[in-house]
Amino acid sequence: MSSTTNKSLDPYTEKAENNTHSPQEKIEGLHEIIKAAGSGMLVTRAADGHLHSRAMAPAGPHGASQVNLIFIANNSSHKFEEIQHDSHVNVSFYDVKTTNWASYAGTARITQDKDLIKKHWSSIISGYFGDLGDGIHKGNEHDPRVSIIEVIPEEIRYWVATSGAVGRTLQVAVGAATGKGAAPGELRTITKEEIQLTQGLLSKA
Repeated sequence: MSSTTNKSLDPYTEKAENNTHSPQEKIEGLHEIIKAAGSGMLVTRAADGHLHSRAMAPAGPHGASQVNLIFIANNSSHKFEEIQHDSHVNVSFYDVKTTNWASYAGTARITQDKDLIKKHWSSIISGYFGDLGDGIHKGNEHDPRVSIIEVIPEEIRYWVATSGAVGRTLQVAVGAATGKGAAPGELRTITKEEIQLTQGLLSKA
């Protein structure tokens, strides 16, 4: 019988996983990472199977329990074709200062809901569209190119460092020397059930 039968083959993850936080506490930690990162990488799949990613900043305002991501984008771009082909997407965020990261696995919904666009529109976004001078494509919130990509998560996983750079390096060095492994942070998961609960779609009963 193998000596590893009763031992985890992934001690890093086993040590890091922390499921003691409430769903709302997890969301608050997630928001901190998104705010610090500023922008995330939206990954979509093309019809030929290739994965494409691009940096995009989620639009605000953000509710205290919000987990859906809202991106305002130009519907003439290839990402819209890819989402229409396959709505499954991933969005990842990384805070280089802390090494904290977050990963969304979910589906994308495309909409031109005028109220939603108005809610999340800011004048700076106009710069990404430009005024084409034809009286129609003005680069404002009424421009027909303006659409929203709403990412609805099925699961969110994120990492929070529990020590600074020096502490992380020391823990890894000790783990390498002792063979016990190291996990200088917490790995948290917001499950599908927790997402539904916090969004009011699943009864607490």
